Amino acid sequence: MDAHDEDSNAPDGRHGPGGTGGPGLPGLPDRPPADPDDASSAGLASTSTSTTTPASASAAPSAVPAPAPAPAPAHGPTPGPGAPPCAAGASHPVPDAAPVPEPAFPPDAAPGPRTGSRGGIAALSPPYQVGAALALAVVAVAACVHLGMVFLHVAPPNTVTRQHGKAVDEWVYPEFEQNWKLFAPNPLQQDIAVQVRAEVRTTGGETRTTGWYDLSAQDGRAIDGNVLPSHTQQNELRRAFDFYGATHDSDDRPMGLRGALAEQYLRRIVVLRLDRDHAAGAGGVVERVQVRGRTTDVPPPKWSKEKVSQTPAYHLLPWWVVPAAEARGGVR
Repeated sequence: MDAHDEDSNAPDGRHGPGGTGGPGLPGLPDRPPADPDDASSAGLASTSTSTTTPASASAAPSAVPAPAPAPAPAHGPTPGPGAPPCAAGASHPVPDAAPVPEPAFPPDAAPGPRTGSRGGIAALSPPYQVGAALALAVVAVAACVHLGMVFLHVAPPNTVTRQHGKAVDEWVYPEFEQNWKLFAPNPLQQDIAVQVRAEVRTTGGETRTTGWYDLSAQDGRAIDGNVLPSHTQQNELRRAFDFYGATHDSDDRPMGLRGALAEQYLRRIVVLRLDRDHAAGAGGVVERVQVRGRTTDVPPPKWSKEKVSQTPAYHLLPWWVVPAAEARGGVR
């Protein structure tokens, strides 16, 4: 009887080298293990030992502790259903972990929730806020002074300009001169009507003088109620009379070549108007014309206490001889 027979009555009930099992069934367990993982690990370990251990291992001690199951890897894919179990002690390949980006801020300096942001001057430190406020105040004062000087420069003469006119001019000239007449500092407060009469030679050789034709009133009637009035009806006569007054002195003497040109221009306009009104009559010829300006003050509003004269003032121009080329209704 060998050693295996002597140990047949051992409590663990081993029969044969490295085997466990009941009587007559060597190598099979007497009852199923409680844990399937332990059973598979033990079976695999036994199989691996039997295949790698030589026959002389039968003399090893009867009680051989089963190796502990290998711990599951910390990282790596989990075997899917139906995959073969890994052998005891086998290592699982661990894939390279993705690099973790570092935080934009240190852990102790991470920004908290934003409750609002400050901009502009409020974002500056107190000394810079004071400096910015002073700079804005200086700019505002300079802008107000400049606007006030320009206003006094373009405004009608008043008490301030009479006392401080030199200071205003020194501020405005030459950089800020207002000479393009964008504003109307002295709007017209008078109505100026241009009137004309003519000396006519009739077909019988007689000479007669016509009455006064109010050319401005004719233009006014043509403009009144007209949605699109003609430019000539609005400005031609008025601009010609203003041109004449700007190029003549108080005695109606022309100042330079522009004075003679203004006289000729106004004369042609009035002769053409007389021809449209048939002032000379049938077969008559206009030999001379005389122009006058009738000026009346615009009446003040009812709530004003201002008093103005309603008596018209007349500016009578000298008689002008009409050349033969203009006698038949002006130059065409």
